[in-house]
Amino acid sequence: MTTAAADIEIRDPATDEVVGRVAPAGPDEVDDAVGRAAGAAPDWARTDPAERAGRVREAASALRAEAEDLARLNETETGRPYDDGLGGVLAAAGTLEQYAELGPVHRGRSLQGSWSATDLMVPGPRGVVAAITPWNDPVAVAAGLIGAALVTGNTVVHKPSERCPHLGRRVADLLASFLPEGVLTVVDGAGPTGALLCAHEAVDLIAHVGSVAAGRAIAEAAVGTGAKVLLENGGNDPLIVDDGVDPRWAAEQAALGSYANGGQVCVSVERIYCHRGVADEFLAALAEEAGRWVYRPSTPGQKALGPLVDRRQREHVHSHVAEALAGGAVAHAGGELPTGPGAFYPATVLSGCTPEMRILREETFGPVAPVRVVESFEQGLAESVDDPHGLAATVLTPDMAHAQEAWRALPVGTVKVNAVFGGAPGGAAQPRGLSGSGFGYGPELLDEMTTTKVVHLEAAPPRR
Repeated sequence: MTTAAADIEIRDPATDEVVGRVAPAGPDEVDDAVGRAAGAAPDWARTDPAERAGRVREAASALRAEAEDLARLNETETGRPYDDGLGGVLAAAGTLEQYAELGPVHRGRSLQGSWSATDLMVPGPRGVVAAITPWNDPVAVAAGLIGAALVTGNTVVHKPSERCPHLGRRVADLLASFLPEGVLTVVDGAGPTGALLCAHEAVDLIAHVGSVAAGRAIAEAAVGTGAKVLLENGGNDPLIVDDGVDPRWAAEQAALGSYANGGQVCVSVERIYCHRGVADEFLAALAEEAGRWVYRPSTPGQKALGPLVDRRQREHVHSHVAEALAGGAVAHAGGELPTGPGAFYPATVLSGCTPEMRILREETFGPVAPVRVVESFEQGLAESVDDPHGLAATVLTPDMAHAQEAWRALPVGTVKVNAVFGGAPGGAAQPRGLSGSGFGYGPELLDEMTTTKVVHLEAAPPRR
């Protein structure tokens, strides 16, 4: 006799008040969700691409209509500031609309053989997609993976993060209301539920955005089933501050990269290598910038810094900071646990960080800007490269030769020069190393969601 897993309790990270509880899906519920998706897959694959796109476009409009409510729920479950959460929902709607446009024109190739023969390379859906999404940008990430899967003819089982299950289910149910039964199903739960889903033999593709540990477990599970795996496992993204830059502007960029969404962005700045020539001015300006990031901005120049997603995440962040301070780092701002309710952590600036410290070696995922002063651009680049992660990196430099050397040398999927955030619509990149594999967004995600079949067409000889 098996014992049902305990309900998952979700607390508002700003107040510690209980938001709700959800029961994690067990083997029967996971099997039912995958079974419904598999059962719906043949008809959905045969549905005209224009009709599939039209349903996704309608879902995007409905998402826009509920954007404010979803942003409030996001803030309640994860602590993400309302304005940031609203932007995430609107970005999700835009992503669905983008894939609704791209889906019907996703095409293969034709190859001319002999005069009487043609080869067609035809993309087709993989089947059942398991979409496992994170809490730090839950609506936008889910919309991207689900939208790309749907317009290419796949069915989806969605497991949102256990840290925002009410938001995840509400979004999935909203999208599913525009789709045939079984095309999009949702299961609640944490790691054990995700493990059941990833090990299911009827799942054809697993798309995951989350931690390195979870990504590794998913990859291992897929070895046994043959499912294709798309992974974005997070990163340890460096920021190089070169000599000759405006130190105040560089500090503004570093603060934005380190503190936006409480430092809980997949491509947050995790470690900073600052040239000694600008280090003193940069550190002073960065400490000043840190003071502008507060819970509820009330004066011009202040910026919203919400709580971390929960106290467990705060303990993780503070353990990195405390270890660095014990090892000789110096706090120029923050660095202390606040009193009172919630999972708040102050915008923190550290200097004196050394390569062996966890705060430079591992993803902290909190509002911390650890600075290592280097003697040259070359040293900063070499230490930035010396890391097993490979998600993104930023270089602030007035020197075009340094910019060219950096983007070529950094072993990451995305290199940003003179801006910590930004990018043209439709861009896509592949993470490397511990950060994952495969295109997780952009038009190339449609290629990942499909498999190509070659059809050789040749005329039969005349009947004798």
